[in-house]
Formats: sequence, structure tokens, C-alpha cells
Amino acid sequence: MTAQHDADIRSESATPSVAIVIPCYNEEAVLAETAVRMSGIVRGLQARGLVSAQSTVNFVDDGSRDATWRLIEQLAAGDPLIRGIKLSRNRGHQNALMAGLMTVEGEATISVDADLQDDLGAIEAMIVKFREGCEVVYGVRNRRDTDTFFKRFTAEGYYKVLSTLGVDVVFNHADYRLLGRAAIEALREYGEVNLFLRGIIPQLGFKSDVVLYDRQERFAGESKYPIGKMLSLAWNGLTSFSSKPLRWITVAGTLISFISFGIGTWALVIGLFSDRVLPGWASTVIPMYFMGGIQLLSLGIIGEYVSKIYLETKRRPRFIIEKQV
Repeated sequence: MTAQHDADIRSESATPSVAIVIPCYNEEAVLAETAVRMSGIVRGLQARGLVSAQSTVNFVDDGSRDATWRLIEQLAAGDPLIRGIKLSRNRGHQNALMAGLMTVEGEATISVDADLQDDLGAIEAMIVKFREGCEVVYGVRNRRDTDTFFKRFTAEGYYKVLSTLGVDVVFNHADYRLLGRAAIEALREYGEVNLFLRGIIPQLGFKSDVVLYDRQERFAGESKYPIGKMLSLAWNGLTSFSSKPLRWITVAGTLISFISFGIGTWALVIGLFSDRVLPGWASTVIPMYFMGGIQLLSLGIIGEYVSKIYLETKRRPRFIIEKQV
């Protein structure tokens, strides 16, 4: 059965069941408010006939060290809409999100962060586009007014760098998106350990669209993506979807070879036709350090790719689910 056939059925059949997936790591400060807002939105959509009574809100605890899981259990016990998935240990945002997507049931899933920065009003627009036949709907930031200049400059620059390197990404899109069941089953075929879902999802194909929204300030708690984790995710996305850094090494090696040949020629001319030559002079020391730095940089880039091969060949599970409520 094709995705287009599924879309035709959707437009003619009863309201779809939607599962909202919310990765959580040390989110006790915001979790109760998130649950209230999410439940309210789902019940509002149910009352208007946009989603079915089987729709759910699913919190995925990514090995939190605070009271996050205890709160999820309490919320699930008090609200039939809410479900909980507990991972056996912290596996990172992308793996926690993947665990939720691969576990929940529903004709469509919507992934959103727990911090309430993403405009939850965009959920209705996503569902409308899904019912119109879109299998993938991306939540895209309309503007970045709430970001600092540094974050806005680096984030937008990063998307542009990825596009330049040939990585198919949606500009200003993070992990706020809707995936239909066909897209979820296609995503299940991607067994890679080094997850960068922003790069994987566009590779699935299927009919897609975007919903623009404004991002808000974090409701409570602290950001779970400090500069170190942001750089790590950015580098993982770059090296997981492009081999161009390896080609840069070849180009750099070629350029340095020409430069070294020129320096060598210059040194020979100075030695033969000038008496200004000094032992241990800079033309020997500078190229040596320059070449050493380039070699170390090249080895580091190659090592990054080798480490990814190492992790992929071991085929270890990306996550282990300890408990579900």
C-alpha cells in the first residue's frame, strides 16, 4: 500500500490517532505544566474531531537524575491520555526521541521538546496538513528574535554550512515535526547509531510541508543543550552526512605541497645567491610547525570518521527501555 493511498484513506476515514512524543531529561521543573498544556491541546483537538480518542501524550525519560520519572508515573496514573517510557540510562536527546517514535502507536506522531519553547498551537496546523495528505510536516521557526546574536548567527550559519556540503536539511527546523505511520516505518529501517534526525528525516521522501511558528522562552528549568552539546550535535550532523571534510584534507595536502615546493625553491635561491642565510632560520622552523599542525588536524578528522565506523560496526542498541506506564 502506497503513502498516497494512505493519504486518500485519511481524507475519507475517521479522525486519526496521534501520539505526541516528548523526550525528557531532568525536566521536573516544567513537567507538570507541560502535561497540563499537552493534555488540554489533545482534548481540545478530540472535541473538535481532529484526532481520535486513542490519541496519547508520551513522555520519554532519558535517564533523568531528578524526580522526572516519578512525576511521569504520577501524571500517567492521574490522566489516561498520558503515557511514560523510561530508558535504562541516559542515551541523549536523539536516542530518547527515537525510542519514543519506535515505541508509541498512532497513525501519526508529533515530536516536541518538554521545555514549552515550541509553540504548541502549531500542532493543530500539523494535523490539518497530515489529514490533507502530508506524511511529514516540519515545524520551522518563523524568526529568531528570542535568541542571542551569537546563537542566531551560529545556528543559521550552521544550516547554511550543511546545505553547502550537500546535506539535505530544512532551514531553521529542529525536532518539532509530525511523522505519519508510513514515515515511521521507513525510519525504522535506518539502523545507524550516530543519529542526526534532522538529516535523516528529509531522506525518507514522502509528501511534506512546513508549519511556521514562533519560539518562546523556556518556561522553567535550565537548557539541556549547553554550548558543548550543541557543538557535539552540530559536528555529528556534519560528519554523519557528508564526506567533504575528508576531501578537504586532500585539497589541503595538495596546496601545502605546492607551498612547500615554493618555499624550498626560495630557500635554494637564497642559499646560492645570498650571504644572508642564518642557521636555524624561520624558513625551516615555520614550515615544520605548519605541516605538523595540518597533519594533526587531518588525523583528527580522519579519526572522527573512523570512530563512527567503529561505533556502527558494533551494532549496539541505541536505547534500552526499562519500564513503561
